[in-house]
Amino acid sequence: MSPSLLPSLLAVAALLLGGCASRPGGPPPLNAEQARERIAALLPANVKDRQGWATDIQVALSTQDIEPSPQNICSVLAVTEQESTFQADPSVPGLARIARQEIDRRAARLHLPSALVDAALGLRSPDGKTYAARLAAARTEGQLSAIFDDFIGMVPLGQTLFGRFNPVHTGGPMQVSIAFAEQHADGYPYAVDGTVRREVFSRRGGVYFGTLHLLGYPADYPEPLYRFADFNAGWYASRNAAFQSALSRLTGIDLALDGDLILHDSLDPSATERAVRSLGPRLGLGNPAIYKQLKSSVGPDFEDTQVYRRVFEMAEQTAGKQLPRAILPGITLQSPKITRNLTTAWFAQRVNERYQRCLRRNPQAAP
Repeated sequence: MSPSLLPSLLAVAALLLGGCASRPGGPPPLNAEQARERIAALLPANVKDRQGWATDIQVALSTQDIEPSPQNICSVLAVTEQESTFQADPSVPGLARIARQEIDRRAARLHLPSALVDAALGLRSPDGKTYAARLAAARTEGQLSAIFDDFIGMVPLGQTLFGRFNPVHTGGPMQVSIAFAEQHADGYPYAVDGTVRREVFSRRGGVYFGTLHLLGYPADYPEPLYRFADFNAGWYASRNAAFQSALSRLTGIDLALDGDLILHDSLDPSATERAVRSLGPRLGLGNPAIYKQLKSSVGPDFEDTQVYRRVFEMAEQTAGKQLPRAILPGITLQSPKITRNLTTAWFAQRVNERYQRCLRRNPQAAP
């Protein structure tokens, strides 16, 4: 190739790639103000401070390079409505009772007398009130988290009961995991107010990390329903549950379709791993290779592994039909805040109903 032609060819390639990115004939991308207007229009009618919510959602989407499409916006709005009805730090019925029960449970496990616990809670906290008084008045997880932070940091018994770990694990308008937020704090667009934990209980922080947990990973699902299930059960849980279903069909071994393929806190193999090991000769893989490939199930690369491909190929040969690559995980939700028998499938379906209603508020949006 003549060197003189190279710049021209590169220029043509750049134009072609740029044309693909901007989708000729399609609408131009929205600017920040237009995105906020779209979000505000899709919010439920009863939401207060619509511009504040629209701004925080627009920032979360734009800083994560997520298109402000009606589908993406409605996904965020549906989860937020389900989890908090658009309250930055929603109140939890019976929260003070739940918190005291957790303290008493831990004290009993450590054989600590209740009088000692009462004395520790009777101490004055940094705001001048006793910990017992603050616990009795706590209505939100943000308030409770702040109490535990003070109790653990200031009272020796607090460290005995909880170590260095605050027992409030989720919070904010999208009820996102605080551990998830702390692990994904790089790129957070705001100055952190104290700690990442504290940011989760703010509207801006809860929306940012909740959006990241919901939309911030690649997943080739046929419909958003499965992403909503993943929000509750963990990234790729719906894909992994489908793998477990195919594996169970192939081996005849009953498996919990929970999307969790290995035991992360044990050296023993999970039931799913043992089922795959039973196929080892047919897969041409030993136990270490099987474990390594199953371990990748927390990310997108699992679909490229020999275990994933061959299990589905053999299961479909046995079934005589194509098997789904995503199903709703069969998980019963466990939390002191939950007083009914709820499941991940229930959660995903409720969010999906809200998602569909949101799309209907925008006539141009396709489900």
